[in-house]
Amino acid sequence: MDILVINLPSATERMTFMAAQLQRLGLAYERLDAISASDPAAQSRAPYWERWERPLKTTEKACLLSHIAAWERIIATGRPTLVLEDDAMLSRRVPEVLAALENIQNAQHVTLEVRGRRKLVAKRASALVPGLVIRRLYQDRSGAAAYVLWPDGARYLLEDTRQTPGLADAVLCRAYGMTSYQVEPACALQLDRCASHGIATPFAPVSSIDAGAAVDRKPGPRFRARRIAAQLRMGLRALGQLGRADRREIDLKPDDFQP
Repeated sequence: MDILVINLPSATERMTFMAAQLQRLGLAYERLDAISASDPAAQSRAPYWERWERPLKTTEKACLLSHIAAWERIIATGRPTLVLEDDAMLSRRVPEVLAALENIQNAQHVTLEVRGRRKLVAKRASALVPGLVIRRLYQDRSGAAAYVLWPDGARYLLEDTRQTPGLADAVLCRAYGMTSYQVEPACALQLDRCASHGIATPFAPVSSIDAGAAVDRKPGPRFRARRIAAQLRMGLRALGQLGRADRREIDLKPDDFQP
């Protein structure tokens, strides 16, 4: 399976970490230049960027644009691809998971990640590889650091973001029209979540998004209305899955993340 690592040219420590990790797992990858917050597209104040639930920082715009570049690459190749941010810690089970996902039918998006928030997942699961299952994912909550995307899923996300921007992980979470799955136990998490699971990290992660300059204005009524509408959609989504899905935290095995 193809693998793309989204990385800023200046983030050499992160890329060194990712390269060593993927080499240890025996996985070939391609580095994808991340869009910088200084890029004119991220600096833009075009009306498009005013259509989400709150004003977006330039770093948040740049992150979304970087993922959009990955989605465009997936459509161009016509192949499912593991998209990684450069602070993703991967389980030793990832190689066999990717091999198994090559044969999955009808999936458009599979997340390997967990961030300690409850997700709405199917009660029934399908075996993936020994000790790991996949479940239909009806409502994710956060995380865009490690996911497999098929061309159909990439087309769906591109069409969605042509209309409305958002945080990269929020775009994935609101994609109710996309057929999504969750791997369990989770096989990836961001470095800033490792300590909560007792997993050692090679360096102290600093979020480039959090480090971005604050937006110079407060959300107005239109932003708040969109936020309320999004919360209502989440509630309706949960009601629609009553009886066949649970809202819960996804299991993770820390031992799977040790070299």
